Amino acid sequence: MRLTDASVAIRPRSAWEALDLGTLLARRHAGLLMTSWALVSLPVFALLCLLLWDHPGWAILAFWWLKPAFERLPLHILGRALFGDTPTLGQALKALPGLLGPQLLASLTWRRLSPTRSFDLPVLQLEGLSGQARSERLGVLGQRDTATATWLTLVGVHLELALWLGLISLFYLLLPQQLTEDWSWQSLIQSGSGDWLWLEHLSNLLYALVLILWEPVYVACGFSLYLNRRTALEAWDIELVFRQLRQRLGKLAYALLLGLSLTLLQPPSPALAADSSCPLPQEDPHGPEAPRLLKQPLTSQAAQQSIAQLLDAPPFEHRETVTRWRFADPDAAEQPSELDVEALVKKFLKLLEFWKHLDTVALFFEVLLWAGLFALLAVLLWRYRDWLAAFAGRGLPGRRPVQAPPQQLFGLEVAPQSLPADVAGEAERLWAEQPRAALGLLYRALLSRLLHDYRLPLKGAHTEAEVLRLVQALQRDELDRFSQTLTRHWQNLAYGHRLPPEPLKAELCDGWRGLFASGGQA
Repeated sequence: MRLTDASVAIRPRSAWEALDLGTLLARRHAGLLMTSWALVSLPVFALLCLLLWDHPGWAILAFWWLKPAFERLPLHILGRALFGDTPTLGQALKALPGLLGPQLLASLTWRRLSPTRSFDLPVLQLEGLSGQARSERLGVLGQRDTATATWLTLVGVHLELALWLGLISLFYLLLPQQLTEDWSWQSLIQSGSGDWLWLEHLSNLLYALVLILWEPVYVACGFSLYLNRRTALEAWDIELVFRQLRQRLGKLAYALLLGLSLTLLQPPSPALAADSSCPLPQEDPHGPEAPRLLKQPLTSQAAQQSIAQLLDAPPFEHRETVTRWRFADPDAAEQPSELDVEALVKKFLKLLEFWKHLDTVALFFEVLLWAGLFALLAVLLWRYRDWLAAFAGRGLPGRRPVQAPPQQLFGLEVAPQSLPADVAGEAERLWAEQPRAALGLLYRALLSRLLHDYRLPLKGAHTEAEVLRLVQALQRDELDRFSQTLTRHWQNLAYGHRLPPEPLKAELCDGWRGLFASGGQA
């Protein structure tokens, strides 16, 4: 390891700046790190999925548990790339078997859940320490930056989950609507036939793809924290400055040494050869301590006294009073005087005034909290006013909606007077020649019944799916099934121009008569 070959600036940094340095290192070698991680981890993931195909949860748990073994390869790449010896992909993969040997069992058992795993791994892999030497080394390095390493792990866990759920949501949004309209979470959970195992393994694969992006960054940030700690302990920056100074002064030092050698080769001068000894100086009788200038207005003794007086006076004199708590001497305890009692009474009265001010402040905050609570209740009531009008108000006899129901929805007339008396009979008559008009009649009649009979808060901005969710909230199974069937075939005809099958006419018309034969609520 030569510090002069480092590809980054060697200097002490704060812990958060060291994390930024790790992110930059991972981005600089992103291609090599991500490719090597994918080539090592994805075959293991595929093997686990094949062996545990009927248990996708156990497969992803085993893959997650093996992460410390996969992290050794990115650290090997970063350790060599830091000093200008970046390995190729083939060289990195050839070195992997040797990297997995040391202390792999410990990394996958009692050290697996260590929150400082990324910070401790360089001590094991780069320094090759184990046992007591490793513990002592971690004790020295862990005096600082361990909290940052712990936060790195915690943030990494939440970031993995966020990216994983984001990819799953994106995948779900990209699915065709025809494939997902019959899905329900209850059917997915209760499915025991194994029809949905492919979906669980696909979500596990998305997690493996997230690790390809995040794990090299995690290992690089832990490595940069380790480098920053060693820089502070071993003064790498000072050593590097001296090395650079020696390199700059190397040629000049050789020239100076050559000139000094030539100077020493010259013969000595006669004056230096005559007397090479240096006698010791004799003590001066008129030195600073000797009395002198005795006949002057200011003698040496008076000058020394004046100097001493100046040094004892401000601003040269520095006095400091230190007060400490100590146990009182019971023998020397004295009764408080009248002045002390009067001072205590004054302090007590001031304390009472202070508490009165605190009561005012507490009352202010109490009023503020109550006002916030009432404001929150008002916001909730306003936010869910439609729900309250639709469901909470149904049990109140004689209550009428404030606003009249709309006359049109989705461009369809939904007023009761615009519908025929026998909706099912009219739909059967129109079905042979005008199936679009027949389905449209049934659909707008359904919307009219939902508006006026069930008092659902339908608006022109609602979509067909939102109308179905409101119908589902009524908890009427027959109405829910009829609405879903009619809406699906209406959408197929209105948007996809697909004619409904002939047997559907009897199903829809009979269903309408069964629900609305009496003209009221089913």
